[in-house]
Amino acid sequence: MDASAQIGVTGLAVMGRNLARNFARNGYTVALHNRTAARTRALVEEFGREGSFVPCESAEEFVAALERPRRLMIMVKAGDATDAVIDEFAPLLEPGDMIIDGGNAHFADTRRREKALRERGIHFVGTGVSGGEEGALHGPSIMPGGSTESYTVLGPMLEKISAHVEGEPCCTHIGTDGAGHFVKMVHNGIEYADMQLIAEAYHLLRDVADYTPAEIAEIFRRWNKGRLNSYLIEITAEVLAHTDPATDAPFVDIVRDAAEQKGTGRWTVQTALDLGSPVTAIAQATFARVASSRSELRAAYRPLPGGTAQELHRHEAERFTEQVEQALYASKVIAYDQGWTMIRDGAAEYGWDIDLGEVAKIWRGGCIIRAAFLDRIRAAHAANRDLVSLLAEDRFAAEVADAQVPWREVVAIAAHRGIPVPAFSASLAFYDTLRSQHLPAALIQGLRDFFGAHTYHRTDRDGSYHTHWAESGRPESRTDI
Repeated sequence: MDASAQIGVTGLAVMGRNLARNFARNGYTVALHNRTAARTRALVEEFGREGSFVPCESAEEFVAALERPRRLMIMVKAGDATDAVIDEFAPLLEPGDMIIDGGNAHFADTRRREKALRERGIHFVGTGVSGGEEGALHGPSIMPGGSTESYTVLGPMLEKISAHVEGEPCCTHIGTDGAGHFVKMVHNGIEYADMQLIAEAYHLLRDVADYTPAEIAEIFRRWNKGRLNSYLIEITAEVLAHTDPATDAPFVDIVRDAAEQKGTGRWTVQTALDLGSPVTAIAQATFARVASSRSELRAAYRPLPGGTAQELHRHEAERFTEQVEQALYASKVIAYDQGWTMIRDGAAEYGWDIDLGEVAKIWRGGCIIRAAFLDRIRAAHAANRDLVSLLAEDRFAAEVADAQVPWREVVAIAAHRGIPVPAFSASLAFYDTLRSQHLPAALIQGLRDFFGAHTYHRTDRDGSYHTHWAESGRPESRTDI
């Protein structure tokens, strides 16, 4: 077989199929392979007119169809399936060839695989791909990791098939080994927080302001014309406006209120704990999904008393709607800031040189959390690569300061009404934690020293100290000399 394909895709489920079509639509010859050959044949029969495809039935035939250096993209289920595909193809490759993993792999697995293949001279490129099946076909946000050398060869192809905003590709080299999959994981964690915040805003508008789903859809459409403009706000309006054709009921009223998850939010929280990165809004959003699915626990709690109910007049409902918009925006800023902080923490831990402004740039299009204010996040980090927080940037700080009163009132009203707003509350608590001059952590350190001799640091002099609590007079001794 002639080695005529610039790239090959193995694993032709929805994402793999659409990425293969995207490459072909952009003028590349694409080798196709799937564990079941029938799926390969079906793709060519249905979409062969879109470009140049080379269907292959065996691994050897697939590799032989690829130009050197070979670019082989695997789109299979994360975990053991990915390792099995690597084990199948790696022996057929040569030094300088590359394997691109476009699945939702855990970044630690990507680091392990990259190291093992690097020792064999093969480039392993862990690549985050965001945008779902439509993004994969029409232009996703792409987050490749791996070596600089591999990006020199592969990058132009990925940039060409990615989404473009103002002529710029939503693709950049994130960093070495697992950096691409790490950043994709954090993207999904932010996505969890964003969706939970939107859901809480909907809950408040429905149960406090007494708006119908159709009326709330119009509110979200109005919000989408302003600073909250984003893909998730846009599709929220579509979902809320949808009526179930079988019952004529609002769609949201016929869907069971138990949120599911694929695991990337959980990975984000677990990794954040390992890094000591306080992603509290993302964590609460993840736990909210878990809690919504615990039917037995919910049944046990349901008979218990909740908050008070009070009808709002129309002008009061309109004012409350404005307050919810302020609370939603401020909470989103906090959630995104937590995500950027975690990326910075991960980069420091694993030795990655990640440009945070470039991350914002490639998330402006194609991905699920694309939003208008990412342009401002990009600009803030471009102006100051050492920016510690979005709230250290004047405009974001002013907007969150302006939201103070309505943000607090919304959280207080939710508490009075017995309406759960874990992500709103966590965002506000995080804000108050970091802006507080004094925290009760001093007491925690005292307790730790009392029962475990864990020591503490004083405010008036350097060093670590321990108080001998059981001794008369409780003398103090320095422990670091």
